[in-house]
Amino acid sequence: MKHDHEHNHSVSSFQRLWWVFSLSVIYMIAEIVGGLWSNSLALLADAGHMAIDSAGIGLGLFAAWVSSKPPNDKKTFGYYRAEILAAFVNGIFLIGASLWILVEAWNRFADPRQIQGELMSGVALGGLIVNLIGVKLLHSHSHENLNLKGVWLHLLSDLLGSVSAILAGVCVWKLGWLWADAASSVLISLLILVGAWRLVSEAVHVLLDGVPHRIETSKIKSAFEKVPGVKGVFDLHVWAVSSGVHALSCHVAIDEKVVHASMLEKLNEILEHEFSITHSTIQLEPEGFHREGHHPDHCELGHKH
Repeated sequence: MKHDHEHNHSVSSFQRLWWVFSLSVIYMIAEIVGGLWSNSLALLADAGHMAIDSAGIGLGLFAAWVSSKPPNDKKTFGYYRAEILAAFVNGIFLIGASLWILVEAWNRFADPRQIQGELMSGVALGGLIVNLIGVKLLHSHSHENLNLKGVWLHLLSDLLGSVSAILAGVCVWKLGWLWADAASSVLISLLILVGAWRLVSEAVHVLLDGVPHRIETSKIKSAFEKVPGVKGVFDLHVWAVSSGVHALSCHVAIDEKVVHASMLEKLNEILEHEFSITHSTIQLEPEGFHREGHHPDHCELGHKH
């Protein structure tokens, strides 16, 4: 694994997260004041969401710092999974916030309150600008890092929430539609729920050592078996240590006349060039070699019948 490149990437990610965190905290305070002054649930909901976002971004900052620490004797893969844990926690917080907003919106539908639509729209417009800056800062990195994706998702949902709050404020201000505030809150929460569920699902997939998306073990096995001298591929495992850091282990049965060093070089070239896997452990063994309890396709650790 190319630690220097990953370290520089972590520094860049940390700096971007720090700027986004600072902007979010400042505007969260402004939204709380504006929400209380205008009596807008949409603004208070968005402020509450931004409070969770700020905590989530802070968690992301901590995870980015921890994940940059080098491996040691106790943590041989380093601390890459810290970012996955942060993404998982962020997703859970987002789901909780969404459910809270839905409950509050239901109460507002039943008991509409007077709202200062003009102030509500003005404060939400400021939030839109802040969130646009944050989304822009993290967008280029969000596709390759689950931790940053979690933070970016927070910001994107905030951005959509600001747009929704602006429209609701205009409806209240110009048309007197008090229900628009609650309707806006419902829309925000539903958008958050969908994204948060996907984030949690992806994080759980990584934590359970699932095969990374866009990688098919059958294709790896097929590519290996096309190499002259390879007689079979067994106990093939592929997993993500963290976002973009993939690992593989397997047993490869080979012809007795094959030079091991040459075979390993060919197999690793296939992994790197065709599947972007640069961390692998490949055990070469003679054809017909089977250990006790060996399964031809997968290793069933501790499986009881």
